[in-house]
Amino acid sequence: MLISNLMARFNREEDGLALTEYLILLGLLVGGVVAAVLLIGGDLNAAWTSWSDWFASNNLGAP
Repeated sequence: MLISNLMARFNREEDGLALTEYLILLGLLVGGVVAAVLLIGGDLNAAWTSWSDWFASNNLGAP
């Protein structure tokens, strides 16, 4: 009787399912961000270096 009550309560509760869905979504988002940084990280570094060199060569530093 105790086990059947426990199983019935487990079937009614949806908190664990919602938490699992949110964790899967969070994992996908984090994975997407990591993949994007890995894919364009080198190009982004080159772009920032180019901007830095341009500012330095044109003497556009802070007053």
